[in-house]
Amino acid sequence: MAHRSAMPIVLIVEDDQLLRSMAVELVEDAGFEALEAANADQAIAILETRSDVALLFTDIHMPGSINGLKLAHAVRNRWPPIKIIIVSGQVQLSEKDMPPNSRFLRKPYFAETLISELVSMAE
Repeated sequence: MAHRSAMPIVLIVEDDQLLRSMAVELVEDAGFEALEAANADQAIAILETRSDVALLFTDIHMPGSINGLKLAHAVRNRWPPIKIIIVSGQVQLSEKDMPPNSRFLRKPYFAETLISELVSMAE
């Protein structure tokens, strides 16, 4: 597929390879470009080299120096324009736990729900 920079770029951070691949496919089918990271450390490395990431889609529980929720707060502090979607099957976040301008989806999430969130946040 040819690189089209007009598509919003979504950074997907998920340690489970299968779930990450499924999320990439959903995001790309919805018309976005997907970047992948297996943990928060990889995600931060990508964000430090790319200024075109529009959305962060992260799981909470993963190995590495910080979890997905701490990653979301770090991204909000360092890259304020990036919109954030946080997902988890183990915890339920409230508004006060999350950084401003972010959304929470419970796993398992429906493809339609994820896509509609991405589209509304990318506008």
